[in-house]
Amino acid sequence: MAVDVRGDVVEQSMLVTLTIAGLMGLQTPTVGLVSYEEAVRCAGLTQAASELEGGESAEGKSLYDSALYWSLAAMQAATAAGKPTRVAEADQTRARIEAVRQLNAEAPAARTALQRCRQKTPDLD
Repeated sequence: MAVDVRGDVVEQSMLVTLTIAGLMGLQTPTVGLVSYEEAVRCAGLTQAASELEGGESAEGKSLYDSALYWSLAAMQAATAAGKPTRVAEADQTRARIEAVRQLNAEAPAARTALQRCRQKTPDLD
């Protein structure tokens, strides 16, 4: 654990996540509080959509940015909820695998949820 300037205890994983986001020039998640479950679902959906689209098109790059954002948001939500990193990563993996199945099956609920997640993603440019 680390201590911030006010003397509060700060989780090491939160510091790592914020450092990575800062180094990459990304905003930390600020769309308001979302549940851990919602963040994981959005991470899974955007990761799956990004994989299916590929990274060469403008759409693929946009999906990649959304996936990165939601992955960071899910890890922050996991930290806030006291979940171990390995559990949070496994949850995202399961969500991505399920989302690939749903998106490949053209499930309307998955497409709608993906659009909601993308609308909540801040502009990362």
